[in-house]
Amino acid sequence: MVEERMGDCWSYTKDQFDNLEKHTQWGIEFVEKYTKFVKERSEIETNYAKQIRNLSKKYQPKKNPREEEESKYTFCRAFLTTLNELNDYAGQHEVIAENLTSQIITELSRYLQEIKTERKSHFHDGRKAQQHVESSWKQLESCKRRFERDCKEADRAQQYFEKMDADINVTKADVEKARQQAQMRHQMAGDSKSEYSSYLQKFNQEQNDHYYTIIPNIFQKLQDMEEKRIERIGVCMKTFADVDRQVLPIVGKCLDGMTKAAECIEPKTDSKQVVESYKSGFEPPGDVEFEDYGQAMKRTASDTSLSNSREAKERPTGKSKGKLWPFIKNKNKLSLKLITLNSHVRNLIEGSGPEDFSHLPPEQRRKKLQSKIDDLNKDIQKEMDQRDALTKMKDVYVKNPQMGDPASVDPRLSEIGQNIEKFQFEVQKFEGWLAEVEEKMPSKSDTHRRSGIYETQNSTAVSNNCAQDRERPLSSPDGSYTEEQNSETQVKANTHPVPTSSTPEFDDEFDDEDTLPTIGTCKALYPFEGHNEGTICVTEGELLYVIEEDKGDGWTRVRRNEDEEGYVPTSYVEVFLETNAKGAMTYI
Repeated sequence: MVEERMGDCWSYTKDQFDNLEKHTQWGIEFVEKYTKFVKERSEIETNYAKQIRNLSKKYQPKKNPREEEESKYTFCRAFLTTLNELNDYAGQHEVIAENLTSQIITELSRYLQEIKTERKSHFHDGRKAQQHVESSWKQLESCKRRFERDCKEADRAQQYFEKMDADINVTKADVEKARQQAQMRHQMAGDSKSEYSSYLQKFNQEQNDHYYTIIPNIFQKLQDMEEKRIERIGVCMKTFADVDRQVLPIVGKCLDGMTKAAECIEPKTDSKQVVESYKSGFEPPGDVEFEDYGQAMKRTASDTSLSNSREAKERPTGKSKGKLWPFIKNKNKLSLKLITLNSHVRNLIEGSGPEDFSHLPPEQRRKKLQSKIDDLNKDIQKEMDQRDALTKMKDVYVKNPQMGDPASVDPRLSEIGQNIEKFQFEVQKFEGWLAEVEEKMPSKSDTHRRSGIYETQNSTAVSNNCAQDRERPLSSPDGSYTEEQNSETQVKANTHPVPTSSTPEFDDEFDDEDTLPTIGTCKALYPFEGHNEGTICVTEGELLYVIEEDKGDGWTRVRRNEDEEGYVPTSYVEVFLETNAKGAMTYI
């Protein structure tokens, strides 16, 4: 009846107790294997997330002026957004690892302990039932052998009695004794038969209960346990996929963020930013004027004066040729100009240099000074807000002394007042530097006006057939703009005056072979290595001769002796110009 009720349950395998024990053990081992698989997957996700985070952290911009400068470009901002999204992407893999651990690994580990305990209990009951059946079988066999032995003994006793009873020579007492012995053996055989019959009936009942009730129930419990195990494995496998599916929306948002950041890259904007970052404010050099040497060839001998002869002696014709000095006046000068430009760019990026940003080109210096003034004004406003708040607090304390002592606020108010004065002083200082820069920077109208002057002077020089009467261009030999006229020209003009010239400036200073005169002295404030071509090494406190002042590019030309001269940063020296050169002006 029980077997029919169970249908296709494990009761049909009631004679396969050992095989079912092996099968359930294999099922537990499979759960352990799957748990190990999920654990290794979780470790992979954790390590992957860690590597992604380290990668994102490695390429995150550092807190330095160079990285701040780079953050102005759209492609740099897009890359930063990609790094941040990648960091969030790594976080989702950490979520996967955490969910795998909490929802699968932990649950399966706990379930394994339960199923092992349950399986052990069921098979213990099964073995106990088997042992009981086997014990009953042994008792039945013992009763059966005893019944068989007693039957044989009774037959032998009966035969002996019949033999003694038939023998006439045997006494009556012996016959009676044999008869009693036969009866006793028959009685023992009867008792053994009754015992064997009873044990047989009992064994059959126990065997029936064992194979149709006890074992099927145990196997049914094992079957339920196995089905729960399989069901649990199925749930875990589904969870395994759901854990990944749950983070897909956020992963998609991370990827969308990366795509959106890439789409926000604007090449034109970045190109304009390059102009804003590196625009120096220097004006390009003016046009090279035409020098008409043909007029000298048409002169007659009678036109040559004593002064002209003296002038010819002083200026050999081989040295009077014109120079395209804005470009090739001196190889060292051109190299120095490149060094200066690189130095400007490097200082701009690294944020190093003096407090007034005098190492920067005019345009970049103006931007830095304006930015500094804006920051100081923000600090002033912040301090003023704090002062207003503390003043209101003090008024409250004055009106309500129980809330606090008004005098306790005074030290802080005094400190804030000092800070405001300090910031205001800094603002005035930077505003002065800013005004100085803006005064020196030429406007577009000035540029057009100077161009018109050049053209007028050029046409005048050609019409007068005299190259010495032309106006000198307002640009320095290294191609950088300066509003000051070259001091070298003034010195030479004072030394060799030309009465017929309409201007005191002459073009002989452009000759590389002439030794430039001294226009002043300078004292080195800081040591300078001078590794680059065209520069000179100086030590702190050293006195040198100035032969060419700063043209606006941040370099001053100095001489140590007749054979040793070069350029040093203007901010590294204190210059004292001679009276006849610059009106006894001293600057640092």
